[in-house]
Amino acid sequence: MMISGAEREFIIKDTHRGLYYEDGKLAKILEAGHYKIPPRKRWFKKLPTVECMLVDVRERELTIKGQEILTADKVAIRVSILVQFRVTDAKAAIHTVDSFEDRLYSDVQLAARRSLASMTLEEILTNRNRLSEDILSDVTESANGYGVTIRRADVKDLIFPGNLQEIMNRVLAAERHSEAQLVEARTRAEVEQIEAESRAEITRRDAEADAEARRLREQAEAEATQAKAEAETRAYAERVKAAEALEGHPALLRLAELETLRELAQNGNARLYLGLDRVSLNGTDSGKYDS
Repeated sequence: MMISGAEREFIIKDTHRGLYYEDGKLAKILEAGHYKIPPRKRWFKKLPTVECMLVDVRERELTIKGQEILTADKVAIRVSILVQFRVTDAKAAIHTVDSFEDRLYSDVQLAARRSLASMTLEEILTNRNRLSEDILSDVTESANGYGVTIRRADVKDLIFPGNLQEIMNRVLAAERHSEAQLVEARTRAEVEQIEAESRAEITRRDAEADAEARRLREQAEAEATQAKAEAETRAYAERVKAAEALEGHPALLRLAELETLRELAQNGNARLYLGLDRVSLNGTDSGKYDS
């Protein structure tokens, strides 16, 4: 956009830069601000003619549409490329080339053709980043020469011939089906593994529980046997003490015998056999008798 006319005021925003010309010669580059074109005459003195061209320095997009290119394996494809760029040197962008946008379009177009022509169809499908890298490495330096910096260049659309498109659709469908089967098989295997681990864990816990129950049972039996032995030992010790006491006091033994006889007397069916010494008439021992 060219601004001219004496006494004319204009504003340059941060999104633009101004090329300030005096009689067609670039005098300076204007930053954002408020400016006024001076009058052409002052005190009968003729002043230079002033013009100002505004240059947009914002980031912009450029689309290279429908480029039909033959790949390295002789497959014809149509590709559209999206380029993001901005003017970083307003003077170079206006003075170096006739139209920096047209020049950028041509440079990117040729770089894309060179890159895609060296790639096979499989490489294009699996590695689209290579195209961006090739364009940037091929065009960056030349674009800097006319004041333009390229931010990125990506494949926007990729169109194949009809028969190839159908084949690729079938291949993609087959790949999706294979992936689905693989996922299903993996899921089934994981489920079976989880079930097997669960069964093994249940078996292990049951075995631990049985072992603990058996240990507790054996421990209880051992404790009962030990308690029984201790009780018998105490009872035996008490009998020994009682025997010692009776042996030292015969009267206690007699009292115990009488107590026993008293208890037997309470039972009518009880019989008591007493052993008496039987002495023969001739005064010799003839044996014993029971009554």
